[in-house]
Amino acid sequence: MKKIMCMFLAVLMILSLAACGSEKQESTAEEGFSPSLDTSTDCHITVAGGYDNFEALEAEFDSFNEFYPNVELTFTKVDDYNNMIGMVLDGNDAPDIYVNYSWMYGRDQYKSSIDHAEDLADTALGLDLDCIRSNIILNTEDGSLPMVPVFANTYGMLVNNDLFEKEGLSVPKTYKELVDVCAAFREKGYENPMMGFSKEETTSLYTLTAYPIFCETVADDAEAVKKLNALDASAGEYMRPALERMLQFLNDGCVDIDNCAKIEDNYEAVILRFFEGDVPMMFCSGDTVSGTKKRESRSEAFIASPFTYTFAPVPVSDDGAIFLDMPNLQFSVNKDSANLDMANEFMRFLITSQELNNMAQSKGIMSPTKDLSFNSMYAAFGDVPESRILSPEVIGLTDDAVLQMRQANYGVGTGEMTIDEAIGRYGTFTK
Repeated sequence: MKKIMCMFLAVLMILSLAACGSEKQESTAEEGFSPSLDTSTDCHITVAGGYDNFEALEAEFDSFNEFYPNVELTFTKVDDYNNMIGMVLDGNDAPDIYVNYSWMYGRDQYKSSIDHAEDLADTALGLDLDCIRSNIILNTEDGSLPMVPVFANTYGMLVNNDLFEKEGLSVPKTYKELVDVCAAFREKGYENPMMGFSKEETTSLYTLTAYPIFCETVADDAEAVKKLNALDASAGEYMRPALERMLQFLNDGCVDIDNCAKIEDNYEAVILRFFEGDVPMMFCSGDTVSGTKKRESRSEAFIASPFTYTFAPVPVSDDGAIFLDMPNLQFSVNKDSANLDMANEFMRFLITSQELNNMAQSKGIMSPTKDLSFNSMYAAFGDVPESRILSPEVIGLTDDAVLQMRQANYGVGTGEMTIDEAIGRYGTFTK
């Protein structure tokens, strides 16, 4: 009888725990996304972009199908996306949702990409825009929102945490600490304390050093931004602090440019060089970081001696690191979609902290949401004080102005021109 009673009580306990788990799941589901349309709706939603594949988004399709099993969602790659998306939107097979970019706004050649976009700021759509960092949301002249960020981007450095721990050093937080830690690594026999791509101006180590300082210089100067955007020759003087710091960085011996020149590209070659395990810090962008996980298995050195690594801001400023916060990929909804209600329903499902973080984690890229602590790879950026978080979206710098800075900076970094010569040529640089 005692055995029977014990078994009976055990069964009751298991059933009770199962019931509690079920209630917890139901409670969680109620707190999350709740369908607002007929869940038996049968339709096809197409998302267009320039990626060869978009596995992270397709995982979100599967999650959405748990609520709407009869909605078919597909991702379509458009070749030469930036030049062709306008034509695709004007055609008969226009996508319901499509990738958009802030730099397309205000440019005549991308007018269709903006004109076809629904205003996502409309509160009737129910998008949780508050979960996204406000400084990476596009500010338009009329207050509309043609696109919303689904990924974010920034510049920084891959950090080999195991090397720092092995040598008893701390990841630098200020420029002086950066110079000191590079010297310390060199004294310990590390030939290249820092490396990065140097063959082209875009996302080169020269740009990653100077651009944050450039943004800091003009962040609170509307008149400076106006002159820079107008390509006013006198605006070149605003580049001086950034150019001087970049040149100082090179002269302080933090990098060996000759060794950096051996890196063939700023994506796979950067990653594989870092995975050799002898470089404590590697300049790169968030886009590059997104490719690290898949390339661990392609590096014989990393397979033989794996190590832990994270992404951190480069402390190029005397006062500490600057977090350049930028949107990466943004989604727009085609206001002429034949399935507009369901396209908006998918966006309402996607634009939440949970789903955006899930997709960013899967893609290995920075999330646009306010909490970066969920991903250890990017957590260091969440520790940067708000006063040192800068966004070109908020500052108002155009792509044309940034191009001038990058070209001038690259010329100075490579020794092709002096700082004064680069400043004097502002407004004359071409792609």
